[in-house]
Amino acid sequence: MFNADIVIGQPGQFPKDRLDADFEYKWPAAGLTEVPDWIYTSPVIYEREIERIFHGRTWNFVALEAEIPNPGDFKRSFVGPTPVVVTRDTDGSVHVFENRCAHRGVEFCRKQRGNATELVCPYHNWSYDMKGDLQGIPFKRGIKGVGGGMPKDFRNAEHNPKKLKVAILHGVVFASFKDDVEPLEEYLTPEILKDFEVVFKGRKLKVLGFYRNELPGNWKLYHENLKDPYHATLLHSFLVTFGLLVAGSKSAMIADPSGRHGTMASAKPDNVDSVLDEASKKEMRAFREDFKLADGRFLEYVREFDSPWSVTMQTIWPNLIVQRELNTLGIRHIVPNGPHSMIMLWTMFGYEGDSEEMTRHRLRQGNLMGPSGFLGLEDNEAIKFMQEGVRRSPSDHGILKLGGDTEGSTGSLIDEASIRAMYRQYRETMGL
Repeated sequence: MFNADIVIGQPGQFPKDRLDADFEYKWPAAGLTEVPDWIYTSPVIYEREIERIFHGRTWNFVALEAEIPNPGDFKRSFVGPTPVVVTRDTDGSVHVFENRCAHRGVEFCRKQRGNATELVCPYHNWSYDMKGDLQGIPFKRGIKGVGGGMPKDFRNAEHNPKKLKVAILHGVVFASFKDDVEPLEEYLTPEILKDFEVVFKGRKLKVLGFYRNELPGNWKLYHENLKDPYHATLLHSFLVTFGLLVAGSKSAMIADPSGRHGTMASAKPDNVDSVLDEASKKEMRAFREDFKLADGRFLEYVREFDSPWSVTMQTIWPNLIVQRELNTLGIRHIVPNGPHSMIMLWTMFGYEGDSEEMTRHRLRQGNLMGPSGFLGLEDNEAIKFMQEGVRRSPSDHGILKLGGDTEGSTGSLIDEASIRAMYRQYRETMGL
């Protein structure tokens, strides 16, 4: 887990951190080729994001069905920073409701996951069933009917936790605060569903393990990072040295029409030297001739999917990453934690039909990912360094000019078109 360093530039030092209502949050005149620093630092902007994005007309990932397979199973989760509980009732139905006791606001579900017939608040023992309905109130009518207790007109059904709209697609559970959100498959769009279904459709998942870490960066930077193929061949020594993603290999950055979702895709070349010439090596400082693997099994790729890609990293707005890197599979759940922090919840999985050998292979390759993975660690540090820069510097914007001013999908690794498309829809949603 990251522990943030002492921050020298405290909120309020620069206009980007201002809290007063008179400050005008106006996007730079250059449009989508420039990004103002205050979208990463302002508490005002952060609160608007929670209201309009996470609590707005979006579908938020909350769980895999494989995490709650049996009646009575539950899991703590989040929609934005809001704690929720995901449950499976006795009839097999899945429910999502706020993890907030109607009485005094206590986060009543305290265990990360488990199985129960009811959820009981630890403070005053108010209890809830697996649909999220308020069931029991101790001493509701006072003691022996003499004084105290709830008013006679108090109705439990009028004080249930907020219940969210639920949709499940191929074993992946999503929730929304808005009842009028568009159907989930329309929300994802055909462009994103294609690779989403490669991982999930027709396959029963087997959960292999979890990671959890705090990352001192704004939540949007994780979306940017995985819509940014430019950094992949420059930052990640492991990727370029062992040929998982190199300039010149078959690759694509696929965006949906709205720009909010994306898939970074690449095909591992059979012969790395065929796409990696000396000129490219000089451009990529991350390339290391001296790096060797002690265990060559690590890079074995078992072709198990009907897909041209060996790597796909999907960003599903606003809080889900679906990772397929060779044969390691997982999801990352982004939990915003204020303007300067996010919690990352990782779930690694395989399939119920996997052999023991394949499970070991997935776990071995899983060392690529996670908070300290061969790739994950470098992304985490880069995001941390960027947050420090935008927070402390008196300069006021960054640039997104790779590939010109186009927006959306691109077949080039040296392009920021998908990030620009993301901020086009972000500006519309946020009213900027």
